[in-house]
Amino acid sequence: MNRRTFASAAAAAILTAVTGPALALGSRPTTIVVPWPAGGPLDVSARTLADAVKGTLGTVVVENRPGAGGTRGVSSVAKAKADGKTLVVGAVATHAINPSLFKKLPYDPVKDFQPITLIAHVPNVLVITPEFQKQSGIKSVKDLIAYAKKNPGKLNFASGGNGSAGHLAGELLKAEAGLDIVHVPFQGAGPAKLSVLSGQTQLIFDNLASATSNIAAGKFIPLAVTTARRAKALPNVPTMQECGVKNFDISTWYGLFAPAKTPKDEVAKLNKAFTDALKSKAVSDRLAKLGGEASPTTPEQFADLIQHEIPKYAKIVKVSGAHVD
Repeated sequence: MNRRTFASAAAAAILTAVTGPALALGSRPTTIVVPWPAGGPLDVSARTLADAVKGTLGTVVVENRPGAGGTRGVSSVAKAKADGKTLVVGAVATHAINPSLFKKLPYDPVKDFQPITLIAHVPNVLVITPEFQKQSGIKSVKDLIAYAKKNPGKLNFASGGNGSAGHLAGELLKAEAGLDIVHVPFQGAGPAKLSVLSGQTQLIFDNLASATSNIAAGKFIPLAVTTARRAKALPNVPTMQECGVKNFDISTWYGLFAPAKTPKDEVAKLNKAFTDALKSKAVSDRLAKLGGEASPTTPEQFADLIQHEIPKYAKIVKVSGAHVD
């Protein structure tokens, strides 16, 4: 190699070394929008996944855009560029309940999004306090139903707000068992739980992720989980269906969505990256600690779930009479 050729090769090598990282730094990272405040189970799940896929997708940033029952963050992604770089964590509330709860929803949960994969199912759990159990003698769902029928209008159940999963679970119990119990909505799950712990209300359908610590501490007694199958985290707690309440299957599910018209190759790439992560022990164990069960799916399977859930919750919302606008 002569001096001129060597110099040219060396210059090319230096240029590649300099521009390669520069180009990488200049590329836009993948953003996962979480339409709820930081620190909750869905936010932690998103950050866990973002870290797990960085080896295949590169930098993944999690951005919280809370507000309006999740509609603010979700609608912003519906309008985003469909290039696979902007995703959103959508849940049963944003993609199955809100279409019936809001008269004017700023997005279409089906037409405006491309499902990527379901992340997890988290059961809700019906709980009471030891103090109320001692006072009422209630030790099971059957006892609760019998007590409520003997004392119509005297039991109150708390929820994090009108149209929340906890509210709709309570309304489904009322409808299926023919009960007269009073719904008391609060501004969020935290105040709702405090009302039960203080004796202001008597029961709550709490998210398993947030109920676990109170159950472990003996502050809550679990009577039943709301899913069709028992929860791995509470294997000795029966389901509502096992307790004789038919057609009861409610869970807080959540997953990843991209804007509609995202190219198929991008959808396939994202699905593989995130489902591989969800199948890993590290991620599934982390989700289990949050009360959830990792549930990787194909985009088609996730789309089918949403199509099934929308009419199911439309019926429950109608029975409850809930609305937010």
